[in-house]
Amino acid sequence: MENRTFYNEVLIDHNLHPAHKHDLKHANLILEGINPSCGDDIWLKLQVENGQVVDGAFQGDGCAISQASADIMLDLIIGKTKEEALELADIFLRMIQGKTTEKELEKLEEAAALQDISHMPARVKCAVLGWHTMKEMLKNESN
Repeated sequence: MENRTFYNEVLIDHNLHPAHKHDLKHANLILEGINPSCGDDIWLKLQVENGQVVDGAFQGDGCAISQASADIMLDLIIGKTKEEALELADIFLRMIQGKTTEKELEKLEEAAALQDISHMPARVKCAVLGWHTMKEMLKNESN
């Protein structure tokens, strides 16, 4: 029950008060992520300099899970290297599949609160939208 309460609090807080839902004029990487099954649509914008995610934001519309997950992801990856951000994306995506260790979950910090999404198949695509978009963006970015 405690995990469910924490999940709800994290989700509500990031959905009602997203720190990163705004334009980012100085972004040098921009990619749209779409979940056609439910209509979630985000534009992920990152400022990456010398292999480090210096700043990030997103815009778009979607359900509470997609919006909160994107905001949580940005909290986690800003200040990290591209490699660290990609590693966190891999851990998050494996967490949603139920394939992570406790030690890996610790690296996700607040994002680990979304672990229960794995039990809600219809919501998985919502939770991973921002993460997949970021992963595609950084893997395709050439420095």
